[in-house]
Parts: sequence; C-alpha cells; structure tokens
Amino acid sequence: MLSIINQNEIFSMVWNAGPVVKLVLFSLLAFSIFSWAIIFMKFRVIRRARKETNLFQEIFWQSKSLAVAYNESKRLQHSPVAEVFRVGYQELGRLYKMHQESEEFGKREAMDLTSANLVHFENIPRSLRAAMNSQVTHLGYALTFLATTGNTAPFIGLFGTVWGIMNSFHSIGLRGGASLAVVAPGISEALIATAAGLAAAIPSVIAYNYFSNQVRVLESEMNNFSSDFLNLIERDLVRRSGLKK
Repeated sequence: MLSIINQNEIFSMVWNAGPVVKLVLFSLLAFSIFSWAIIFMKFRVIRRARKETNLFQEIFWQSKSLAVAYNESKRLQHSPVAEVFRVGYQELGRLYKMHQESEEFGKREAMDLTSANLVHFENIPRSLRAAMNSQVTHLGYALTFLATTGNTAPFIGLFGTVWGIMNSFHSIGLRGGASLAVVAPGISEALIATAAGLAAAIPSVIAYNYFSNQVRVLESEMNNFSSDFLNLIERDLVRRSGLKK
C-alpha cells in the first residue's frame, strides 16, 4: 500500500512539474527506452555470435578440408569468425585458380607466374582485415548511443534539477516565506530529474562496458583465427608451388 502511495506521489510530482522539467523527464524517458531496446538487441546478437563462433571453430579444426569447413560455415551466418573465413576462402579460391592457369604455360613460365601468385597472396590478408573491420563495425553498432546516454543523461537530469530548484526559490521569493512546506515540494520535483538521469545512465554504462568487452573478445578471436588461417594457406600455397621455405 505504501509503495502504491509513493508511486502516485511520484506521478503527481511529475505531472505538476514545470514545462522544462517535464521536457527533461520525457527526454530521459526516451533515452532510457532506446537504451534498453539496444541492450536487448545487442545481448541477442552477441550471444548468438559467441555461440556460433565456438561451433564454427570446432567444425573448422575437425574438418578434413577447407571446402568442407566452408560448406558447413554457410549455416553459421551470425559468427564473425565464420564470415572472416568465408571471405578468406573465396579469395583463396581465386588465387588457386590463377595458380592452376599458370601451370598451363610450362615450367619456366609457371615459376614466373608462381612468383606473381605469391605476390597476389597479399590480397588474402587485406581481405581478411577488411572482413574483420566490417564485423567489428557490425558488432559495435549502436554501442555509441549507450555511451552517449551514460555520459549525458546525468547532466540532463542535473539540468532539470537545477532548473526546478531555481523555480522553487523564485516561488519562495514571491511568497515571502521559506517554510519546509513551501520548499519541500519544489525541491522534490526537481530531484526527480536527477534520479531519472541516473536511472537512464547506470544501465547504459554497465551494458556498454559489457558489450565493448565482448566485442574485443570476438575481435581477438578473429585476429587469432586469421593468423592460423594464413599460416595454413601459406604452407599449402608453397607446397603447391613446389617451393621450399
């Protein structure tokens, strides 16, 4: 019963607040709604990316060939590591095609074109880096809004509080009295803005730190996988070219 009374009192204070304080409160409400929508969305995205990434890595290292791993990765569309692998595998396919075409020109010409193939090998790391940057951008999408909410919401609430207190003291000056009954309602209305700002900022800051850490972990896994993948295909390319390191 007491909580119901307190909620009614809060709603009454918000309803009776000045226009500027109301604008601040509605702005903070919008920030909070969008922040929670982003939190739920990013939680699903990150959780699915982590799950499918772990599954892809198991499939990749257990597969007998890259072609098998590539076919299996097509059903893991939410894994950033799988997407990086698909981009690298497609670029590798183009490189192998060039290598096979070079063998048709004879041994001497093939050696010259093999050197060209090794030069074109640099296209694979560039493709992998571009894919990783794209995935990091995708995973970090909308996180800046959480950071913005965490940084600005307390100040927006503080602005509403300061404005409300200014109005309260202005009313006190007009009435010529400073009793607790006169001061307390205005101060209470003003402090709601600060509380609303903190209520919007705290979950946003916690979520931003958590999701940023998860993105860094996934980025690290993409970097590690790219290094391993490049080592595998470089050894295979040298073996196919008949060269020794």
